[in-house]
Amino acid sequence: MQSNEEQPDIAVEFYQKMKAAVTGRISRDAKRMAEKAAQKASKPFSKGRDPVRAADSIDDLMKAFHWEGQLAETELFSSWAKIVGETNAANSKPETLVNGLLTVRCKSTAWATQLRLMQNDILGRINQTYPQLEVTSIKFTGPDAPSWKKGFYSVPGRGPRDTYG
Repeated sequence: MQSNEEQPDIAVEFYQKMKAAVTGRISRDAKRMAEKAAQKASKPFSKGRDPVRAADSIDDLMKAFHWEGQLAETELFSSWAKIVGETNAANSKPETLVNGLLTVRCKSTAWATQLRLMQNDILGRINQTYPQLEVTSIKFTGPDAPSWKKGFYSVPGRGPRDTYG
């Protein structure tokens, strides 16, 4: 004779099969129980239980969420001094990288002009070091000038011109 523990499972299974035959569909509980029965118990020393290195897990995570590009972009921004040199890096800062266009903010318009003259060399170094970023062009901009317009009314005029750069 079978044990009492097996009896309720057989009864539940019989009930669910009869219900599925009448209604034409399987209940969620029946699906769950069938999946659980089909699932094999893990064994302590089976292949799927081998330890995995943390570096491999992080690499898989990076690939799953498509973070490689963002990581390379962050690497480019943090190693800007190695690419353009200490002096140039002290006077410029990369801001954005969108669709292959790298935007760099410079401390003055003179520094922006100087870096524009070096643009091809800088672009070559970036593409050599970070080919996965596919940088096609660089835009060097000067500093943002403060607005001299105050209040609701403003009179058109020549403005401060190149005071801030």
